[in-house]
Amino acid sequence: MNNRRDFLKKAAALTAGSLAVPFVSNASGLSDLFAAEKPVGIQLFTVFEKMNNDPKATLEKIASIGYKEIESAFSTRGGYYGYKPKEFKKLVEDMGMKWRAHHALGAPFKMPKGGKMPLGADGKPITIPTMMNLRDNYQQLVDDAAEAELKFLVCASTPVGTMEEVKNSIEVFQKTGEASKKAGIGFAYHNHATEFDPVEGGKTAYELVLSQTDKDLVKMELDLAWATKAGKDPVALFKEHPGRFPLWHVKDIKKDLQTITEVGTGVVEFQRIFESAKIAGLQYFFVEYDLAPTFDTVDLCYKNLRKVIG
Repeated sequence: MNNRRDFLKKAAALTAGSLAVPFVSNASGLSDLFAAEKPVGIQLFTVFEKMNNDPKATLEKIASIGYKEIESAFSTRGGYYGYKPKEFKKLVEDMGMKWRAHHALGAPFKMPKGGKMPLGADGKPITIPTMMNLRDNYQQLVDDAAEAELKFLVCASTPVGTMEEVKNSIEVFQKTGEASKKAGIGFAYHNHATEFDPVEGGKTAYELVLSQTDKDLVKMELDLAWATKAGKDPVALFKEHPGRFPLWHVKDIKKDLQTITEVGTGVVEFQRIFESAKIAGLQYFFVEYDLAPTFDTVDLCYKNLRKVIG
């Protein structure tokens, strides 16, 4: 399965305005809590290779499909797809979109024993520049996010396989959350499915992060597909921790709970989940299809989501 965690293991690549008002769908017959438009965002990991090859052309295509907000990820170009924070912000805004959030790794990525770098389009192993991570560079990452006037800095992934790793990650999250607050931005943690696996003592990493971090400093970016894969009900999570989920990854997964698919073609209950947006505290949401093969995939995700949210 081509998902972000698999990619990280293979590539060792991740060493990786006003607040929007929560809303529910017009189509559901519920009141529209947005004053006007419901902007759809996209996580740029969806178009990872395309952004590496030609950021400007890729953003132009995304904008033409209808996406209005973006969340950035890592890039083989270094920095923000080869740009400095303000430069990338201008590039995005010149196309009529808003740059809302950025993903950073929680700790330096270590290549698994025996792992090899994947091949690029030229048939040669790709090379990745050294990248900042929250453990070692949280203040610089916060400063860059503030310079770009982002709303959120997000931890894309971090070691949580042992209790020690969870404790270390929680410490990093607290520091980053405090620095982010001082800078006037938010901080959030993005999940995969493994965060819901029990660690020592039977608790899951996700439960521990929620219970042992300041709810005002550390928010969550819930990946709807990975939560579903782990057997978790997003709506139940929202009700247990209201207001803690300002960011979502709108991703779908097939019935086998292994294969990522276009939004609206899998088993994630988007209509029901979006109806609980207010409880979650939703501010921004980003379509994600890990390493989408074509722009047709990106376009279909957008169109299908529009059917849900109106």
